[in-house]
Amino acid sequence: MNTIPQGLSGAASRRTFAIISHPDAGKTTLTEKLLLFGGAIHLAGAVKARGERRRTRSDWMAIEKARGISVSSSVMTFERKGVTFNLLDTPGHEDFSEDTYRTLTAVDSAVMVIDAAKGIEPQTRKLFEVCRLRDVPITTFINKIDREGRDPFELLDEIEQALALVTVPRVWPVGMGSQFHGCFDLATNEFLKRSPDGLGFGERIQMTGPNDPALEAHVPADVLATFREQAELATSAYPDFDRQSFLEGHQTAVIFGSALRDFSVEDLLDHLAAAAPSPRPQPADPRMVLPDEPAVTGFVFKVQANMDLKHRDRVAFMRICSGRFQRGMKLTQAATGKQLAINNPIFFFAQERQLAEEAFPGDIIGIPNHGTLRVGDTLTEGEVLKFKGLPDFAPEILSRVRLEDAMRVKQLRRALEDLAEEGVAQIFRRIDGTEWVVGVVGPLQLDVLKSRIAAEYSLEVGFEPAPYEGTRWIAAAKTADLDTFIARHRSSVAEDRDNAPVLLVRDSWELSRIQRDYPDLQFLTSKDRA
Repeated sequence: MNTIPQGLSGAASRRTFAIISHPDAGKTTLTEKLLLFGGAIHLAGAVKARGERRRTRSDWMAIEKARGISVSSSVMTFERKGVTFNLLDTPGHEDFSEDTYRTLTAVDSAVMVIDAAKGIEPQTRKLFEVCRLRDVPITTFINKIDREGRDPFELLDEIEQALALVTVPRVWPVGMGSQFHGCFDLATNEFLKRSPDGLGFGERIQMTGPNDPALEAHVPADVLATFREQAELATSAYPDFDRQSFLEGHQTAVIFGSALRDFSVEDLLDHLAAAAPSPRPQPADPRMVLPDEPAVTGFVFKVQANMDLKHRDRVAFMRICSGRFQRGMKLTQAATGKQLAINNPIFFFAQERQLAEEAFPGDIIGIPNHGTLRVGDTLTEGEVLKFKGLPDFAPEILSRVRLEDAMRVKQLRRALEDLAEEGVAQIFRRIDGTEWVVGVVGPLQLDVLKSRIAAEYSLEVGFEPAPYEGTRWIAAAKTADLDTFIARHRSSVAEDRDNAPVLLVRDSWELSRIQRDYPDLQFLTSKDRA
């Protein structure tokens, strides 16, 4: 693979990336193995295993452990060969796309995982489009090559046609499924021989090229003939890797492997270390923030409550964008002007935590707090900035909340506000005070919401369909116009968690009529986090 840069320090040594994929493509397993090969954990949990082994290190919620899926973003830091990797494991399920969108604002590159048998699936396409909006460079890992899959060139063609990405084959399979004998690094001409037990590569043998006669001692003739034919086409019909084109989001290096069987996981890490970008400039208002600026800046892209039920903690995840952060320093919360002393920042090593004495651009630190910090907050050493790109979107499913114990309304409010802050769901309180309305992208969010309210707040709740098709945030140039509208439509107006007015839309006809009757108002499908 590429040569790993030597002697890097500070921001230059950081590689902050996310893994994106369709559910079941192997994202969680790949995350586990990256942590394993990076030394962050000593035993990788298998998603399909039973008992304790099923409880993967990055999935910590009860519902994640029970279903073997990721529904919350996790942050994990590990070091390997002088490079610090910050891995953001995003939810694979489409019902949690908002959490994924916000997480992707905090990364500098992404690994796209594709199932070798299924190719590009709907959620992969959606997440790729989010990356493209932010020009995030993408490395492609085609997973499960130890099983029967599609023709490798068919997969490359699909990536090029469906995603408009130029593909560059880097690690190529020597046989697939039952005929899999290893991989060949087309950049270094190394044969990565499958180990006798079928777990990982037992040897890395230097060759002069795919036609080296020495390969005949390791690969059956029929498999070798097919591989050599493929390798000739892969090296002649596809361009060489161009790092600048990759960084601009036009080109993707393609690595074939198997996360479950440890094939090409280390090669993927080596490629990220050598080719993935160090921290990039971040868009902000009123100016772009560069990573080499001396003053510390950062933004909160995620808040997680109750990661440790014993302590009822609440942690804000902040991406450092510039400067050298040091524990104990005071930062200004741009929205309020208040100074916060960051005395106990933490790094996350799988499920372990460690005090962060210092952090550099690209690093993700956790800041324990009691509701002071929210998603979208900007922290600086004093300059008034607002990092951009952390919106809320109008939810597609609206439900009323039914509380089984009517005496515990205050506890319900706390639970809903905490979980809405995380992005598990959006909450709206009708201004006439009659009910809470929960907004979600998909029904699995309601399952997670109910499960977590029961487990973390000891409340039994239910959900009933609300008579609304959607929501729109209401904006007006004149406060008087907004007040007039609310006074006339009190039964259809609610407030979100920021007390911003929201129209509860019953159907498209009603929305069209309201837009026609109130041309001076705006009815918005998204809103930047305050």
